[in-house]
Amino acid sequence: MSYEDLLISYEILIVFGIIICAVVLFATEKISVDLVAITVMATLIGLGIITVEDGISGFSNKATVTVGAMFVISAGLFKTGAVTYLGKIISDVFARSYLMGLITVMIVVAFFSAFVNNTPVVAIFIPILLGVAKDLKASTSKLLMPMSFASMFGGVCTLLGSSTNILVSSIAEDYKQDAFHMFEFAPLGIVMFVIGTSYMLLIGNRLIPERRVEGDLIESFDLKDYIAEIVLLDGSASIGKAIKNAPLVKDIELKIIEIHRGKDAIPVPSPNLVLREGDALRVSCDIEELKRIQDQAGISLKPQSEWQDEDIETEAVKLVEVVIAPASQFVGSTLKQLKFREVYGATVLAVRHRGKLLREKLADTKLDAGDALLLEVRTTRYNQLKRDPSFFVISDVEQQNYRRNKLIPALLIVFGVVLTASIGIMSITASSVIGAVLLVLTGSITMEEAYKAIEWRIIFLLAGILTLGIALERTGGAELISNTVFSNVAGWLGLVALVSIFYLMTSVLTEVMSNNATAALLAPIAIATANSLGVNPRPFLVAVMFAASASFMTPVGYQTNTLIYGPGQYKFSDFLKVGTPLNILFWITATLLIPYIWSFER
Repeated sequence: MSYEDLLISYEILIVFGIIICAVVLFATEKISVDLVAITVMATLIGLGIITVEDGISGFSNKATVTVGAMFVISAGLFKTGAVTYLGKIISDVFARSYLMGLITVMIVVAFFSAFVNNTPVVAIFIPILLGVAKDLKASTSKLLMPMSFASMFGGVCTLLGSSTNILVSSIAEDYKQDAFHMFEFAPLGIVMFVIGTSYMLLIGNRLIPERRVEGDLIESFDLKDYIAEIVLLDGSASIGKAIKNAPLVKDIELKIIEIHRGKDAIPVPSPNLVLREGDALRVSCDIEELKRIQDQAGISLKPQSEWQDEDIETEAVKLVEVVIAPASQFVGSTLKQLKFREVYGATVLAVRHRGKLLREKLADTKLDAGDALLLEVRTTRYNQLKRDPSFFVISDVEQQNYRRNKLIPALLIVFGVVLTASIGIMSITASSVIGAVLLVLTGSITMEEAYKAIEWRIIFLLAGILTLGIALERTGGAELISNTVFSNVAGWLGLVALVSIFYLMTSVLTEVMSNNATAALLAPIAIATANSLGVNPRPFLVAVMFAASASFMTPVGYQTNTLIYGPGQYKFSDFLKVGTPLNILFWITATLLIPYIWSFER
């Protein structure tokens, strides 16, 4: 074996090692997925396996540019209130018929998700469905999961429906394959929508436990026994101390909601406020612990009452529930690190984290995407809270002032993007970029809002992870895998079985790591496998696309599932119980129909 052959083998081993490390890091999320992707890119460049030009090419890749433009287009459309308007109509449908309301929600969410980013679609519908559940005295968990799944059903119907679709189409072009057309997936996507919706209505909804029932926010977060009123007595060690240094606050991690000082009320007091004798404090804490130390703490505990939202809310203070966005900068940080109270003028009273309800030791809890936070916020700071893209306010349907006078122009622009790309007047990249610019020029969205609308973590994830495919191709790794594994499988079991295996592999990997990373990893292997067999790679690529966009078994496999995890009060097992049969149904359907719709012949 020549020195050059040894070098190539050595590089292949390095690439395989980097892939294994990346998969582990993606699955465990010890560090953020975008940082993993950029680290992969930097490592490959540093080791000389790919060139600098190849490494940074992901930032100018058609998929990255298109996905960035689609974030702006989605935000521009939502700023007009188009989805919220339909949400109010849906509320009326639910009032007449629960079943028809659920069907309508799934159809509307799927339709919008076929053309725009489905995360804000789901975010807008969460407060609408919370209100519906409250009016109907129904369980919110029975509504949110079908809605999230419907957004995925819609996402597989068009090229624009998922960033994964755009990514795989771009990878196909990079490998000299034809790009996918706008509605090329529609025949299979519509079948999947019908099967998925039927399953959720007839079987899936029965399997969803009633996790969140009717009630206000205090009841929802089970805080009735965690709120008390105390008075600081003469001799208390906390008198004369700033709140952040008061022994009472430090000893039992007591959170002060409001202070009554004479005739004055001080809502969401600053950590620097100095406590005085006679201050009446409304607090959130472990009341049994408070009772135990009240004598030594120098406090008088007032008789408990049945607390409700209206007991906390005043003209100066609101109670709100927010959800950490999937691409939020808060992910992996603690409230203490974020200086949350100082920055937002809000007190975090409780956190629903990974299926658990936390009411103590919140300051040091690392936040995660999908965490639901109960906040007490000053009314004067509420608008700041709503505008922050790091989380979604889900306890208020009227979250912002929409530009309703821009609704028609925005709809026409989105229609133009879809139409021009569909009939081949211009590429999807060109039409989406032009559409994003037109939305800004027409005032449907401002430049500042456009910058904030782009989920930069997704952009960096795409740009970084695309280098793995390049490395697999450059080193011959993709060809090696296809020749030694998949070509033999095709010889033993046939091409249809190979499509089934690609779907299953993608589906399993997507449940534990980023769907875009999974697609970027498997698409080059799918193309290399098809080339080694002398067949059309399209069926294999479609299998990767659909499986990467249909993740139902975990709350972390797809961002809309992550978004409903906290508000629906779900447990991890709920997704496993409801989503596993649906994943199997989609796998069987894809295995039977993909080879029928997309030929193996070149």
